[in-house]
Amino acid sequence: MANVVDAAGEPIPTSSVLMAAAKHIEINCMPENVEFLKCKKKDPNPEKCLDKGRQATRCALGLLKDLYQRCKEPMEGYAGCMYYHTNEFDLCRKQQQAFEKACPLQ
Repeated sequence: MANVVDAAGEPIPTSSVLMAAAKHIEINCMPENVEFLKCKKKDPNPEKCLDKGRQATRCALGLLKDLYQRCKEPMEGYAGCMYYHTNEFDLCRKQQQAFEKACPLQ
């Protein structure tokens, strides 16, 4: 299984970790993501939306850190299952339920 955290204990935002936390990111970082998407729609120049992109990234990384601190074992189990099964949600429902029970969607 791939590591979920780096040497400093910070969550590594791999695809399996991001997929496992996708619902939490969607709910908790919606304002930042919507502002970033509005900016991109308004102006396709990437430089114009760097600040909005940083805010969205900061939100997601902060949320991952919080989830990992509050729900370490269920998050590792779910992300590990997602990694092993190449991000196939259907094959990790048991781990998803344990993760969402430990860290409910808000």
